[in-house]
Amino acid sequence: MTERIISLLIGYLLGCIITADIVARRLTGHDASHIGGSGNPGMANMTGRLGIKAGLITLSGDLLKCVLSGALSYWLFSDAGRIVLLYAGLGATLGHDFPFWRGFRGGKGVAATSMAVALYSFPLGVAANIAGMASVFASKYLCIGGPVIPAAFAVFMMMTGRREAALLSAALTLLSILKHRRDIAGIRRGATKKTDVLKIMGEKLKGRKE
Repeated sequence: MTERIISLLIGYLLGCIITADIVARRLTGHDASHIGGSGNPGMANMTGRLGIKAGLITLSGDLLKCVLSGALSYWLFSDAGRIVLLYAGLGATLGHDFPFWRGFRGGKGVAATSMAVALYSFPLGVAANIAGMASVFASKYLCIGGPVIPAAFAVFMMMTGRREAALLSAALTLLSILKHRRDIAGIRRGATKKTDVLKIMGEKLKGRKE
């Protein structure tokens, strides 16, 4: 149990590094909460406010801190098995969502969650991420994809008899629902904006060709 707790703490501390704040301060002199938009320190808001390059750097950093926490945890506790990767991933997501130095106000943890499940089981993690993307394409609600990824992974873990991994995935699902609760609740009221990702991607590709 000790190795699991330490892996969780390693993930949390690395997760507290908010890439969006670093990028935003570099480009504007202010952190991500002061650049407008949703104020969320994630890829989507950074792309919308500061451009695709800033968004991609933010995404890369958010994925990297999950990879680093998993690699360090597995290096220290490989005898405990791959489950420490998922504990580290959960920690990284918690750190990103609730960084202590930022008053526990962080992002929504979609990138960290996506990487966490892929690190633990690459094929099933990829399948879960595809399920999340498919739910966004079908519903046109970005807030749906975040919870669907760990929820799908939890189902995969139960189907393959990995109960501890399923419980951790369920925890990631609840965490994602918590962070997206306002947008999810807004769907019924018609207050949550729809985003046709496929249409936007098509327009971007068409624009490049022209």
